[in-house]
Amino acid sequence: MNTSVHPVIAEVTERIRKRSADRRAAYLARIEAACGRGPHRATLSCGNLAHGFAACGTDKAALRGGVSPNLAIVNAYNDMLSAHQPLERFPFLIKNAARSVGATAQVAGGVPAMCDGVTQGRAGMELSLFSREVIALSTAVSLSHDMFDAALYLGVCDKIVPGLLIGALSFGHLPAIFVPAGPMTSSLPNDEKSRVRQRYAVGEATREELLEAEAQSYHGPGTCTFYGTANSNQMLMELMGLHLPGSSFVNPDNPLRDALTAQAARRAAQITALGDDYRPVGRIIDERAIVNGVVGLHATGGSTNHLLHLIAIAAAAGIELRLEDFDALSSVVPLLARVYPNGSPDVNHFHAAGGLGFLIGELLDAGLLHGDVETIAGPGLDRYRVEARLAPEQQVEYVPATGRSGDPTVLRPVAEPFRADGGLRVLHGPLGTAAIKVSAVPEDRWTVEAPARIFSDQSQVKAAFDRGELDRDVIVVVRFQGPHANGMPELHQLTPTLSVLQKRGHRVALVTDGRMSGASGQVPAAIHVSPEAAVGGPLAKLRDGDVVRVDARAGRLEVHVPQDEWESRGNATADLTHSHFGMGRELFAVFRNAAAPADLGGGIFNPPG
Repeated sequence: MNTSVHPVIAEVTERIRKRSADRRAAYLARIEAACGRGPHRATLSCGNLAHGFAACGTDKAALRGGVSPNLAIVNAYNDMLSAHQPLERFPFLIKNAARSVGATAQVAGGVPAMCDGVTQGRAGMELSLFSREVIALSTAVSLSHDMFDAALYLGVCDKIVPGLLIGALSFGHLPAIFVPAGPMTSSLPNDEKSRVRQRYAVGEATREELLEAEAQSYHGPGTCTFYGTANSNQMLMELMGLHLPGSSFVNPDNPLRDALTAQAARRAAQITALGDDYRPVGRIIDERAIVNGVVGLHATGGSTNHLLHLIAIAAAAGIELRLEDFDALSSVVPLLARVYPNGSPDVNHFHAAGGLGFLIGELLDAGLLHGDVETIAGPGLDRYRVEARLAPEQQVEYVPATGRSGDPTVLRPVAEPFRADGGLRVLHGPLGTAAIKVSAVPEDRWTVEAPARIFSDQSQVKAAFDRGELDRDVIVVVRFQGPHANGMPELHQLTPTLSVLQKRGHRVALVTDGRMSGASGQVPAAIHVSPEAAVGGPLAKLRDGDVVRVDARAGRLEVHVPQDEWESRGNATADLTHSHFGMGRELFAVFRNAAAPADLGGGIFNPPG
């Protein structure tokens, strides 16, 4: 086994450590001050404490005594989200498991959980990114009663897990375990669903046919089975040591799922400051854990949304992560998984082929992960090269992960990767800084140069397509979609339209200061362009017909306009009033006005740099 860390992994980690030294030291000092006060309930007044256990029934005596662990449950449950519907039962499981080891658990609070799948292309999508900040704030409110010794975070999807973790890191002295619910079982293959969407985009399928395909694909409890942001979240929590080993992709309503949930509660009770294995989340999430998360993102072809979320998460722990770090790590981390939209199989096929246990083992042996990290399971990431199984009496047992992929069309070893790098590039040039994910893009499409067609709303793109105005080589530019403009919605509705143009043989690319998520597929997309058009970024200078070049090989985002003409141009503006009111958007003006640029996480809390 190779236990040395790859020199680029070591170099990037050290660069992050040095860059973050002052902020990280201040953060750790705050943790030390908080955890040094002992059980916080003991400092509450009698009236405070009595309020805290008034309705706790059989747990009252334990809470009144204050000497046994009390676990916070922060729950993102609602029964509209398929991924979160299973969480309804989890507090009951957790409370019973806590009592079995002499601890208690209370639902400390709930956080909102919106579904990007429901809001795609709708006004509600403009609240999506900032829902991460609302979730972080709601987490802080949930924990503010100072009643708890550790916390279990129940959440799965897009902004929910990053928001929960940002909130958890503001209470970095508390141990934190993230408890997933698992993916729904497989049904209609994702590539078949995609084909129906493309047929609908050109009028060859009816709405009823499209609805039937979608209903077959999204058919029951659990996370959507494609490898978007939600399932990338689960991978990250396991790679960063905040899940129990092997727990990310066990389906809901599986007895093993319930056993893992109960085990999470028992483990949380073991790692509080009241015992001898104290594991606060603020110490677990360090520079090495953040780098491990980025490596996992590259190795699995995960969601580009995490270019925003990981930067924001790192900042919450006093760590300054930058796009250049993603770029450097991508150059040495091979792509080991092909899960839709990077391939045809879904996350259930990935899990069955060996899943994260196999992948972590491969990356550790190749020196591509920091193995010497702390995790909620104990010291060392070796603890995660396992498979979880159900033992007698509903207990969890671990067996070594398979040493061979069960399906090399889904999951491969480091020695035989799908590609030699992670498929992420950072682009620079006169149009700003952007990111592009090429893990699913055919190599002959990595460079696209064509006249630009400029839009300020994704609905305008579909209308132009329907009029036949895009049936050519084209760079589609959708600007005024950044955090400051309208909350940086996902533009996933563009994917079927652009895919149809590409399949017709045209050279097509997207350039936007908005997002495309983990489901962007095979169309080259330069996303998260920063600075955004709404604050005077260069995208605001572009005009229809300007020749734009998206070059993933050279890492360039260029426009071919004479320099004197370019400098003499004024910036275009857009009337964004329609994005600032209705569907609650007026309440989010404070977030839009305070948002950091996309390359600094797009949030409102302590942006790096």
